[in-house]
Amino acid sequence: MDIFGKCTGFTAAKEAMDAGLYPYFIPLSGNEGTEAEFQGRRLIMCGSNNYLGLTTHPEVRQAAIDAIEEFGTSCTGSRFLNGTLEMHEQLERALADWVGKESALVFSTGMQVNLGVISAVVCKDDIVILDKDDHASIVDGAFLSRGKIKRFRHNDMEDLERVLSSLPEDKGKLVIVDGLFSMEGDIAPLPELAPICKRYGARLMVDDAHAMGVLGKGRGTAAHFGLTDDVDLIMSTFSKSFASLGGFIAGDEGVIHYIKHHARSLIFSASIPPSNTAAVLAALDVMQSEPERVERLTQIADYMRQKYQNLGFDTGNSETPVIPILIGDDMKTFFTWKMLFDNGVFVNAVISPAVAPGRQLLRTSYMATHTDEQLAQVLETFEKIGKQLQLI
Repeated sequence: MDIFGKCTGFTAAKEAMDAGLYPYFIPLSGNEGTEAEFQGRRLIMCGSNNYLGLTTHPEVRQAAIDAIEEFGTSCTGSRFLNGTLEMHEQLERALADWVGKESALVFSTGMQVNLGVISAVVCKDDIVILDKDDHASIVDGAFLSRGKIKRFRHNDMEDLERVLSSLPEDKGKLVIVDGLFSMEGDIAPLPELAPICKRYGARLMVDDAHAMGVLGKGRGTAAHFGLTDDVDLIMSTFSKSFASLGGFIAGDEGVIHYIKHHARSLIFSASIPPSNTAAVLAALDVMQSEPERVERLTQIADYMRQKYQNLGFDTGNSETPVIPILIGDDMKTFFTWKMLFDNGVFVNAVISPAVAPGRQLLRTSYMATHTDEQLAQVLETFEKIGKQLQLI
C-alpha cells in the first residue's frame, strides 16, 4: 500500500474549490485592521483575532521597525542556547506582572506553548483532563505528554466532577480549559471549575489565547472572575490582541523554571524574533495606557450580538467579541460564507472537527477599531443574505 494513497484520495477540498465555495487559504493582497483586500475588492474584516486593533497602532509598528534596525530580523538560535535577548526577559517580567503571576516564559508560537508546557508537566503516570471543546493545540499537547487523557462535556461542571472523582488520588492531575472558547465565544465557568479542581487535588491551566486583551480589563479570564490565585498556569498567544506572533506561559517561579528546562518546543525552536518581541512590549504598553480599547470592544460585542439576535440569527452561548452564527450544515455554511464574501464581508466558515457535528457556523469576530459605519454595513449584509437563504 502506498503511504501517499490517502493524499490522492482526499477530494473534499477540491470539490469545494470546483464549486467556487472553498473558504480557506484566501490570498489577501492587503489586510489592514478592519479592512482587507482581495483581487482589488474591499472587504470588511470580521474574521480576525486582532481584537484591540493594535496591528495598525503606530507605536506597535514603530517598535517592531526599531527592533529590526537594532537587532536584525532573527536571533537565529533557541532560547536555550544563543537566542535569548535581554528584551525577551524584559517581556517575561512584564507579562508575569500583567497577569499577576510570579514568572513567565515566552515561546515562539502559541501552539508551541501548549505542546511544550503540557508535554513537560504531564508525564507517563499523570492524567490530563480536557474540556471537549478545548483548542487543538491543547489536545495535541496532551497526546505528546504520554499521560492518560480524560475529557468532560463542554463547560459541564457535573461531568468534570464525575471524571475527577473517578481518578486515583495518588496520580498527578492537570485540568486544562480555554478561558474564552475560540469558535463559539463562550467563557469557561472558573468560579465553579476552580473549587472542583481543588477538591480533587488537580492543578488548573487556562488557555487565554482569545481572552487576553478581551476579558478582565485585558488581563484574561482569571482576572475577569477575580480568581488569579486559583489558576495555576495562565497561557496566551501574541497573535491576537498582542498584534504579533508567539506566546507565553505564566505561573509560580519554580514551575516555570522546570518548564524552561523541559519543554522541547522551547528548547529545540529558534526564539521569537526581536521585532515580534518589541511589538508585544509596545502592545502591552498600549493596553495599559488606552484601557478604552477594551471598553469599546466590549460595547461592540454586546451591540452586534444583540442585533444578530434581533434579526433572528442563532448566536449560541457567546458572551464575547467572538460571535458565531450557527448554520448546522457544511454546504449551507460554505454557501452563506461565499455570499457574504462576495458582498464585501469576510467571516470564517467553521465545520467539523473544529466544531461538533450539527454546530457548523460562521465565526464572526470584532475589533475595537471597527467603525459604526462598518458595523452597520455588516448587519445590513447579514440581514439581506439571511433572508435570501431563509436563515432568518
